[in-house]
Amino acid sequence: MDAEQIQSLRPALAGFVERYGGFFKRRTTFDHFQRYLLGLLTDLNRKSIEPIALAAGVAVRTLQEFLAFFKWDHDRVRAQLHRDIADRQATRGRGAIGVIDASAHAKRGNKTPGVQRQYCGETGKIDNCVVAQHLLYTDNDAKNPFSCMLASDLYLPRSWAQDRARCREAGIGDQLKYRPKWKIALEQVKQAIGHGVHFDWITFDEEYGSVPDFWFTLDTLGQCGIGEVRANFTAWCRKPACRSLQREHASRRVDHLATHSPAFRDQSWRTMTIKHATRGPVVWQIKSARVHLPKRDHRDVTTPTDRRYWLIVAHNPQTKEVKYFVSNAAAHASCQDMLRAAFARWHVEKWFERAKQQCGFGAFEVRTYTSLIRHWLCSSLAMLFLAEQTTRLREKKSADHLRASHPSRQPPGARDLAPPLAFVG
Repeated sequence: MDAEQIQSLRPALAGFVERYGGFFKRRTTFDHFQRYLLGLLTDLNRKSIEPIALAAGVAVRTLQEFLAFFKWDHDRVRAQLHRDIADRQATRGRGAIGVIDASAHAKRGNKTPGVQRQYCGETGKIDNCVVAQHLLYTDNDAKNPFSCMLASDLYLPRSWAQDRARCREAGIGDQLKYRPKWKIALEQVKQAIGHGVHFDWITFDEEYGSVPDFWFTLDTLGQCGIGEVRANFTAWCRKPACRSLQREHASRRVDHLATHSPAFRDQSWRTMTIKHATRGPVVWQIKSARVHLPKRDHRDVTTPTDRRYWLIVAHNPQTKEVKYFVSNAAAHASCQDMLRAAFARWHVEKWFERAKQQCGFGAFEVRTYTSLIRHWLCSSLAMLFLAEQTTRLREKKSADHLRASHPSRQPPGARDLAPPLAFVG
């Protein structure tokens, strides 16, 4: 946004930031929080610490210390963000979907926390990058979707976790160990639920769905999920007659089940419209059946679960693409509802695109773990503010169309920002 647009939204932004004011011990620190959010919202070419500090008329070192060392409870700020979304849900109805995903940010050098050569989706190859694990909330509204990033945490590679001296230099405490992405994601879901956020569905790609223990933890949480699995993921359409290590009693790859098992082979393809996009309806053909997943018992022997899960095979007749989905939804669940949730993953890609362009989500130039986490959190808060204002303006436009002679007089925010910042004039 330019200075004129920010000026028009200053009262709304003042009301927004005051929701988090109680988590800052000093007013000066809270003022830096406001400045940083405003800097992320402006039309600066580069939204890292130095350009924001220069635009705000603040010493670069001061803003660096605000992210790295100043005392403010970013964990409680994130918890308040969760509670704000929970309150929004109470008045906005159902349809909430949590999207689990990871993002990579290409970086030079070796000082950024967690940086190493690993697969980088940003460049599409093995590259020097930092990987973050995310949980996005979306209402998946067909016309005006609302999305908000609930959590962004650092994926700490094994090489970093095993080098505690390097971790301490980057401000990474000894309590932060290596965890696979699926375990970080489950902890994010638990925290959000604990703060009052409700998810009708959790959805994710095959990196998470292909881990049986990921499903079993979702079961423990009582959380419905649907996600892709790899073609070599295994299951049973029917439990074997006995426990045996013989090959004929073993679980089968899902692509083989889809081709050879009578549970799928004897079905006809069902055509299903998942959503209506700008280029026309998104149509897939599907087959579905209930299956048992593999679970290791106390003797490290793989056995079928007593619980049955959905296995859905989806075929795109235009692109010839084939996807395999698993869900822990109940037996009476609608396949259309499940697949609509599964295909809601596009919201997280759209959020990343906008957050990088509009709020500097990937523009971090930091060397400490705390700075990195706080930058991601501030970018998420800036995006939340934009999402809330977009929703408000759309609703106001709709109301004005219905009652053109009686526009709303409700002020958009509680009170003005103080002190005024240099780049808003």
